[in-house]
Amino acid sequence: MFSHITLGTNDWDKARPFWIAVMEVLGHPILFERPGGIAFGEATGPKTFVGPAFDGEPARAGNGVHIAYLVKSRATVDAFHAAALAHGGSDEGKPGLRPHYHPNYYGAYVRDPDGNKLQAVCHSSPG
Repeated sequence: MFSHITLGTNDWDKARPFWIAVMEVLGHPILFERPGGIAFGEATGPKTFVGPAFDGEPARAGNGVHIAYLVKSRATVDAFHAAALAHGGSDEGKPGLRPHYHPNYYGAYVRDPDGNKLQAVCHSSPG
């Protein structure tokens, strides 16, 4: 559905350990890293880029914007949430079922150190 997403950071020293920990849990490898920025994913597949805003202005989190990463297990949702909180993220919705979306919708929401809203979601039944 998409090629890549790019999220800004104003504090690379805080953002880097957060993103490395979260993407490791989600199974997205580092594609490349440069001073102040990083890319996760595969060269020909979906990617997430994190770094300073291209226009040189301070990065800002979008109001009403969030990125949802699809995962295969509820345990991965739980691990995503724990890794995010352990590496400078903040809670925006603990792991759990959200049956108002559908009976097996299991997700968790966090904000990265720059305020970008992220989610891990599993649509499968347990087991």
